Amino acid sequence: GFAEAIESVYPQAEVQLCIVHQIRNSHKYLSYKDVKAFMKDLQGIYKASTREQAERSLDQLEANWGARYPKVIESWRRNWPRLS
Repeated sequence: GFAEAIESVYPQAEVQLCIVHQIRNSHKYLSYKDVKAFMKDLQGIYKASTREQAERSLDQLEANWGARYPKVIESWRRNWPRLS
């Protein structure tokens, strides 16, 4: 909602989101038992050397965790254009 609010007032603004905040937001919704495994899969996204590699990692994250945490994956997909 933050980016949309800024862009509605300043249509030419370019809003860039912070990957750290996105990760922290994701962490809030995870079961403590899944945190380590999820974060390990998430590293493929933010440590990727190319955008294409990061997008493949995002697809893999969705395949691994999308059924269990659809809202988290939805948030990553929705914010991906600004995160990448």
